[in-house]
Amino acid sequence: MKRLGLVAALLATAGLSEQANAVGRLVDVSIYDRAQGRELPVYFYGGKYYVAGKPGNEYQVRLRSQASEDVLGVMAVDGVNVISGKTASWNQSGYVLNPWNTTEVKGWRKNMEDVARFYFTDLPDSYAARTGRPDDVGVIGVAVFRRKYEPQVYEPDYPAHDRDDRWRSHGDARAPSASGHARRNSESAKRALPDSAHSYSERQTEQSLGTGHGEREYSAARYTEFERASNQPDEIITIYYDSYRNLAARGIVPEHDRHARSRDPEPFPRNFVPDPPRRRW
Repeated sequence: MKRLGLVAALLATAGLSEQANAVGRLVDVSIYDRAQGRELPVYFYGGKYYVAGKPGNEYQVRLRSQASEDVLGVMAVDGVNVISGKTASWNQSGYVLNPWNTTEVKGWRKNMEDVARFYFTDLPDSYAARTGRPDDVGVIGVAVFRRKYEPQVYEPDYPAHDRDDRWRSHGDARAPSASGHARRNSESAKRALPDSAHSYSERQTEQSLGTGHGEREYSAARYTEFERASNQPDEIITIYYDSYRNLAARGIVPEHDRHARSRDPEPFPRNFVPDPPRRRW
């Protein structure tokens, strides 16, 4: 199925991401907190991946290609396609990643030049809830598709005096079939990206987090054609998110991490050099 994808501004980085901060095989997906200036740690619990967001902080989603070919990432936040704003489905538009490159998805795309920034917020203030779709708030999903490539046919190099006999024996086979145009899939994929970890009505320690529709920011993109090798994604990457307190209440945050995060970190915790420990001899 051939559809138009978008190519966002790419960062020419080829390094592997830290395993603790990214999820994925063909594409590494990580969440970057713009206020804290760091990638959020990923917690694995019950077969699912989680990150803890801080209300009010803007964030962006980093997509790092680990493939040696072009791939398409159809991305949804809170069950909403980040490009079209429609309820998310696999057959919608996404971002095209070149081999080994990285792109930053900073917000809801408003046009080919601007996005509305992502930020963590209380569920009722989320874009999905404000547009009447609160049931899938709390999840970021990326469906990854490989590009379809037409097989290359190489004819043997016959001597000049044999060519006429060869074409006569093959009849009309001399003209390779023109199959460059993709057939549109008659069945559109109606299955949405994975459900969120929390229902709108589920009771939590504090209000569940969603993603808001923030300030406009320049983030240019351009259209490009991308024909998928399959109607089904080659990979689906799912990261659930909520506040640190809610994740801790559910036992998702490890015990040692709870104590480490009991207060906000300070960049300069000591003002002066302390004395070293006393020698024992």
